[in-house]
Amino acid sequence: MTERVAAIVLAGGRSSRFGRDKLVEPIAGRPMLDHVIDRLRPMVADIVVVVSSDARPGVPADVSMAYDDRPDEGPLGGVAAGLRSLDPGIERVLIVGGDMPTLVAPVLERLVEALGRREAAVLADADGPRPLPMAVRRSPASPVADRLLESDERRLRALLGELDVDVIPPEVWQLDDPTGETLRDVDVPGDLPASSG
Repeated sequence: MTERVAAIVLAGGRSSRFGRDKLVEPIAGRPMLDHVIDRLRPMVADIVVVVSSDARPGVPADVSMAYDDRPDEGPLGGVAAGLRSLDPGIERVLIVGGDMPTLVAPVLERLVEALGRREAAVLADADGPRPLPMAVRRSPASPVADRLLESDERRLRALLGELDVDVIPPEVWQLDDPTGETLRDVDVPGDLPASSG
């Protein structure tokens, strides 16, 4: 990929279903958030971790932080804050959850490559399109996200409903990820990968 790509990691949730701060939960001796950042680092120039105003997770020095000015109101506010924080020269943006430690790089690359044709890209599974991970073009997505927030919308699916989206079917992306690890998110302790602890 020759065009500069950035990633936004949504890390502002309350972890209420998990029962404690899941982003610092150890997986193979390191916090979950570190695993997410490690999966992104080889393929992006910039990483922004979006947190709520009272959260300060430990992030590496080369990772930026942005603050969701609408914490605990849904993920769209985090996406909007992350998009606003990016260098305006960056157009292609990956958006992932901080609770997605098993992302598969070739699948993420497919999402970014789809932005050559569309304004956004997501993966589908047997239940249909999934909102995360997603890739967006910053210039159309950022103003749409801000407008939706002003109308009290908080869902990522609403953002996708306003953009020209490429939905990548499972028979395509699972060529690179047969077990669907890219879609794994950790909501409860039982969702942790087997190597956690």
